[in-house]
Amino acid sequence: MRKVAVIGIGQIEIKEHWDKSLKELAGEAIFAAVQDAGISKINGIFIGNMMSGSANKQQHLGAYIADWVGAKNIEAMRLESACSSGAAAFRAAVMAVASGELETVIAVGVEKMTDSPTAEMTASLATAADADWEIDVGISFVALNALVMQRYMFEYGWKHEDFAAFSINAHSNAIHNPYARFHSLLTNEKYLHSPMICEPINLMDSSPMGDGAAAAVLVPFEEHSGNQVYIVGSAAATDSIAVHDRQNPIWLHAAELSSKQAYSQAGISPEEIDVFEYHDAFTIMAALSLEACGFAEPGKAPKLALDEEINLKGNIPVACLGGLKARGHPVGATGMYQIVEVIQQLRGTAGENQIEKAKIGMAQSIGGSGSNIITHILRND
Repeated sequence: MRKVAVIGIGQIEIKEHWDKSLKELAGEAIFAAVQDAGISKINGIFIGNMMSGSANKQQHLGAYIADWVGAKNIEAMRLESACSSGAAAFRAAVMAVASGELETVIAVGVEKMTDSPTAEMTASLATAADADWEIDVGISFVALNALVMQRYMFEYGWKHEDFAAFSINAHSNAIHNPYARFHSLLTNEKYLHSPMICEPINLMDSSPMGDGAAAAVLVPFEEHSGNQVYIVGSAAATDSIAVHDRQNPIWLHAAELSSKQAYSQAGISPEEIDVFEYHDAFTIMAALSLEACGFAEPGKAPKLALDEEINLKGNIPVACLGGLKARGHPVGATGMYQIVEVIQQLRGTAGENQIEKAKIGMAQSIGGSGSNIITHILRND
């Protein structure tokens, strides 16, 4: 297997793009990545997307987007793994280049959500859960996470306000990210008085929807020079799609498995990670991710946040450009935004949010309520 490098990245601002179609969003990110890479030809596009069929009435995204960006006749396909679809596209691109099957590949994540009514989007998001045993009994995706959070608080004795630090950190970091949806600081008081969605999850525990796209250009690194970042770990694992079928509903077993495999591939331990882009769709997922990936003991992740260990100057900086909570969560694109942001840190181009001497970064994307988790480790040294 060949080693793989990323030589170009591109992203667009996450917001309500009323004036642009799905293919236009993807095209902007692709063109930005191609320009950044300084290339003129690609021979593969892998597209991460969850809900184009329901939200945009458009399937068959491979040909749809390849045609739009002027790359007819190449291999192109869509990958769907719920909220981890962008990471799935990146992993497919890694494997295509590593195997020697393709030489220059684009991985792009794209989602256009705001054209559809909120109720319709809520129903579409729920398709990431078990249709027979969860959705058919009337539970929403937020409610599933709320049940997990309730159980976590019961088991470990945390209060709801103890989770505020996760969201406060994300909003603080998004201030200087021009691509983020929100650029406003969050205080503890605002967090506590935020409208309740599904107890104990309130509005400030939750990531916002939006339209967005992010992309990367992947090549075999032996054949290129310059400002490139290497993929040293790429792993995926699954768990039962229904939360109640898991041995422990407050432990992300798939995150544990995929992160351990990625650490092994990279030849490192969690202590060597300089920056971690986790999947903070809800604050409870932030806590569970930190624990499953080895950054905190079970039940101890909120203390990391309260002690400011997850801040830009902490031991394990997370959500360094806003995370899902403040950058936004355009579902199928999120995994690629995480990859792009890790690469910005490793290139030293993260501006005021730059982590000093960042050399190794990890991005982890969660599909469903923990049923499909994809982990990537990147390095630049």
